[in-house]
Amino acid sequence: MNGGSSSGKTGIARCLKAVLPQPWISLGVDDLVDALPPGLLDSGSGIAFGDHGEVEVGAGFRELEAAWMTGIAAMARAGARIILDDVFLSGAASQARVRSQLDGLEVLWVGVHCAPEIAAGREIARGDRTGGMAELQAISVHEGVVYDLEVDTGAAESLACARTIATHLR
Repeated sequence: MNGGSSSGKTGIARCLKAVLPQPWISLGVDDLVDALPPGLLDSGSGIAFGDHGEVEVGAGFRELEAAWMTGIAAMARAGARIILDDVFLSGAASQARVRSQLDGLEVLWVGVHCAPEIAAGREIARGDRTGGMAELQAISVHEGVVYDLEVDTGAAESLACARTIATHLR
């Protein structure tokens, strides 16, 4: 699943794990960021968050991200069912990176949309994100990305979105 910050991806992932008949693992880009060493946080080589919600990633982050995706692909190849919660900061270029890592695997590409003003309200309510990130990402993360399915968490609750997605999974 790709969507901007505070778009509802994590909520959908929780609901998917509850409604799908087989066990699924959810992994997200936030897990990767939380696992980074301190030296890669707020650094040019790692990942840095601007005062207005900008996100900049450097070579050190990209190196670990590639290893992370290789591990996720290996788990999927070993039979794990995985829900990936991601933010394609570079739109189509990000999807191409992920697609190359998942080559040969069956993937359902899901776009999680949410109006910028709704995402911004959620961001404020959460209180754990840099202000402005949700609004900046709401549209840009979808630019040029090709999906099999798209859901809108501004128009439907997470559970309804999860049920829609579940009908497309085996």
